[in-house]
Amino acid sequence: MFDAERVASFEGLETPFYYYDLSLLRETLQACKNAADPAQFHVHFALKANFNSRVLALIQAYGFGADCVSGGEVQKAVETGFDKKQIVFAGVGKSDVEINYALDQDIFAFNVESIQELEVINELATIKGKTAAVAIRINPNVDAHTHQYITTGLDENKFGINSWDLPQVSETLKNCKNLKFLGIHFHIGSQITDMNVFKSLCVKVNEMQDWFEERGMPVKVLNVGGGLGVDYYHPDENAIADFESYFKIFKDFLNIKPYQEVHFELGRALVAQCSSLISKVLYVKHGIKKNFVIIDAGMTELMRPALYQAYHQIENISRLQLITDNSQLTTRYDVVGPICESSDCFGKEVLLPETKRGDLIALRTAGAYGEVMSSAYNLRPAIRHAYSE
Repeated sequence: MFDAERVASFEGLETPFYYYDLSLLRETLQACKNAADPAQFHVHFALKANFNSRVLALIQAYGFGADCVSGGEVQKAVETGFDKKQIVFAGVGKSDVEINYALDQDIFAFNVESIQELEVINELATIKGKTAAVAIRINPNVDAHTHQYITTGLDENKFGINSWDLPQVSETLKNCKNLKFLGIHFHIGSQITDMNVFKSLCVKVNEMQDWFEERGMPVKVLNVGGGLGVDYYHPDENAIADFESYFKIFKDFLNIKPYQEVHFELGRALVAQCSSLISKVLYVKHGIKKNFVIIDAGMTELMRPALYQAYHQIENISRLQLITDNSQLTTRYDVVGPICESSDCFGKEVLLPETKRGDLIALRTAGAYGEVMSSAYNLRPAIRHAYSE
């Protein structure tokens, strides 16, 4: 939540920039730990959501592991100080260079997404005289009921191995002497707010672990991925995700054996609410049917609205007094950026106080998949940052 003191602290800062509320991040991390630790659940942070160095340093300090989907993310996790035995490496297209780096780091596990990948990891591990621990990423064919671009667990998605290929997976594992079968891995999508989806996932996980164990392949690790959503529409009222309900689903519906570990890969739920993109109004254009607020942040700083029409609450934080006094919100604006693309739009018909050149605009809940997706398109400068403790 922004107040006059916080907004005043932005005076003189060059926009646009990502503002990080590190106090809220700490509260969120602690809430997650408080909910996960009693069940001895292992939580890895998905670096794809945010790899800001100060954010990662805090997450590492709370004892979380790292979930990586590229060699660069593995390297960043190692350099940040994450325990190598808490680093997992997923991704459908791991290159030989990336695999070799992860092997050299002796990471906890590769989450493997194809039979051919199993063979490649085994070949590279054999050359190095190492044994690579692997978890098999399985498509559970569970509909996450979220946007098609962030659904990852259906048969028609590119991710993971389909259930009908498991007999060949089993045979391949037996023939690959430099692989150690660790467990099974699932990830069905992102921004999931219907907890029943996770119940459906548990049913599939139980079925799959039984399949392996019936064939003499003990499953030590059940990695159920992440996907827990956040409230983009009420960022202040629901600043911290409901970790208690989320973890309870898995505690109640997974068949967890005494020798098994349950692992999670949470990204958005840990970092989304701790950051806002702060931008300045460059121009206000009044038309017959449309009014435009043109800000100095664009799709180059926050890609999500242009990529899949994602919603971010938009606030004119220079006019807080008008909002506090419940003064009339006089105008609807299309809030757009400066990039030479018609898709460079953050919101249409957004109700705001009368907005003027120089006002500061906050795009809320931008801590996940915001900064990490920024680009230099149109030769835009690197994104800036501000922090509060």
